Amino acid sequence: MRFWLGASFVDTDQFLELARAAERCGFDTLTLSDHLFYADFASPYPYSRSGRPRWDARTHWPDVWVTIGAMAAVTTTLRFSPNVYIAPARDLFTVAKQVSTAAVLSKDRVTFGVGVGWCKEEFVGTGQDFHTRGRRLDAMLPTLRSLWAGESVALDGLPELSISPTPERPIPVYVGGDSDAALRRAARLGDGWIGNRIYTEEQFDVVLATLRGHLGESGRSEPFDIIAPLAVMPDADTYRRFAAKGVTGTMAAPWWLATPEEKARYGEGTLDLKIATMERFAEEVIAKL
Repeated sequence: MRFWLGASFVDTDQFLELARAAERCGFDTLTLSDHLFYADFASPYPYSRSGRPRWDARTHWPDVWVTIGAMAAVTTTLRFSPNVYIAPARDLFTVAKQVSTAAVLSKDRVTFGVGVGWCKEEFVGTGQDFHTRGRRLDAMLPTLRSLWAGESVALDGLPELSISPTPERPIPVYVGGDSDAALRRAARLGDGWIGNRIYTEEQFDVVLATLRGHLGESGRSEPFDIIAPLAVMPDADTYRRFAAKGVTGTMAAPWWLATPEEKARYGEGTLDLKIATMERFAEEVIAKL
């Protein structure tokens, strides 16, 4: 079981120290989320009952690839992944070049966590079609893999082309989302799947059964990673049980479960609180697996 640190809603000036602490504590991957701007969105947010986002205009959403580049410079083994990057809100070449460059600078420590997104306003802002985002992502992923491998590709209206720099190793592609379309896309085009919400065991079992069905339909027999954020109290035995179901990794943000004593000692929202709770999580959970 690998542990991913879910670092959404973290202030930008905390990321470098958070990355150092994550590496020291034994986390495998640090994740951060992708949003372009804040507005009074008409698009319903799919992960809250009200349909409203859980953040406001003051919440930091630093650029994913700039931040990963900075964190990679102060670490040596920690991996990085967006959870998830909304690739179809950008053009193919912006995505190809940013991800490839981050992979090269980090010495192959990047996972491409990708999804179709829910916020129509962001697509309008970048001039991309919201309604075809799924089909465009399906077409984009094989081309991205070819470009990242240093191959030349032929695209309509352009001469045969390639990009540079490209990483030494293939960039893993993990597809996010738990709709049927997202799970089917993960099974068909991904190296793994990332959950976009925190799942109870009952919810996750349904998702896992659907995902396994699509993997079978796609004839997938090679290893396939399943990164599942789980609504369970951190406990080594619990994580062993999920590992037996085929979960290869989970996501945690230990500061969300800080004790009242820790909050009083370090202060809510502080970097000190985040690091203290990560160190406790490493001692009580990671070290026992």
